[in-house]
Amino acid sequence: MTSTADAPRPPGRPRSVRADEAIIEATLDLLAEGSTIEAISVEAIAARAGVGKATIYRRWAGKDALLHDALRTLKGEPPQPSGRSVREDLVALVGAVGQNIDPRAAKIMPCLVPNVKRNAEHYALYQSIVEPRRAVMREVLRRGIRDGELRPDIDVEVTLALITGPLLIQRMLNWNPDLDETTLPARVVDQVLAGIQAR
Repeated sequence: MTSTADAPRPPGRPRSVRADEAIIEATLDLLAEGSTIEAISVEAIAARAGVGKATIYRRWAGKDALLHDALRTLKGEPPQPSGRSVREDLVALVGAVGQNIDPRAAKIMPCLVPNVKRNAEHYALYQSIVEPRRAVMREVLRRGIRDGELRPDIDVEVTLALITGPLLIQRMLNWNPDLDETTLPARVVDQVLAGIQAR
């Protein structure tokens, strides 16, 4: 009888954390150096990481799955709301919009935008990264409605766009150099809350 240790590992199960990290780092390095999402290959990633292609395919079903995990590391986890007030939570969450824990993101994320518009798979990849963050903010708004802080008739999805859009465009394009990014999250939230707070 075959023991558990001798049994074949299922596809995608990592066998070395160090190899996982090397593959993710290689992917991000190549993207930051100018490789496009379309052009980057598993072969190039494997060569940069110093592993064989088979090592990658044991961990990820394909390039898109690997890109998803690599790009997700750029964002890190969204801030967790304190629950003390809708305003405090929104300011913290909006302040994280367009912010990345990895400096390579400044080179990678703007290059992702054209691909998102042209390619349905890349659009799905982008949405899989941003939706968990959007969900946290969505729940803060719904909690505000339940607790009576916000009007019950607000459009939650439009409100999400109103409070995240300005930070995205400012941090990605520096749309208005006269805006102070350190105070912008609170200013945007206060402007939007002025219209959606319960009276």
